[in-house]
Amino acid sequence: MIDTPESPCPLTHLDSRGHARMVDVSDKPDTRREALAEAWVRMKPETLALICAGGHPKGDVFAVARIAGIMAAKRTHELIPLCHPLLLTAVSVELKAVAPDSVRIIASCALNGATGVEMEALTAASVTALTLYDMCKAADRSLQIDWLRLLRKSGGRSGLYQAQVSP
Repeated sequence: MIDTPESPCPLTHLDSRGHARMVDVSDKPDTRREALAEAWVRMKPETLALICAGGHPKGDVFAVARIAGIMAAKRTHELIPLCHPLLLTAVSVELKAVAPDSVRIIASCALNGATGVEMEALTAASVTALTLYDMCKAADRSLQIDWLRLLRKSGGRSGLYQAQVSP
C-alpha cells in the first residue's frame, strides 16, 4: 500500500510520519521541463594549459568528461534513491576553459514529462567535474571542485527558477 497523506512538511520525499517515499507524479500533467546546472573545477594554470593543448596522455579530457556527464544524467535514478527514472529527450554538457586556472561546466537536461530534471542536470555537472578530476589528478593533486548548483529550471507547477549571478 502506498502512503500518500498530505504532510505540512515541505519536503516532498517524506510522508506524514517522516518516512522516505517516492513522490507519486501519476496525476501531474506532462509539460516541457528543462534544467541547467553548473560546476567549476579549479586547477594549476599549467594543468589547464595541458588540457587545452591536447597534450594530456589520457587523451581528450573534455570529450571523456562530457560523455561521462551525459551518461550520468541518464542514470541519475540509479544513484539518487528517490529519483524517478526519466525518458530524457536532451542532455548536453559544455566545458569551457576559463584562464588562468578553471573549467566551467554547464549541463542541461530536458524532457516532456510529469517531473523535473534538476537532479539529472546536477548529476551531469558533478560527474563531469569528477571525471575531470580523475583524469587530471596524476598531474595536479590540488584540483578543486567548486560551486555545483542549479542555474535555471523551467516547467511544471513551480515554473521558472533562475539563480543569482555566478562567482
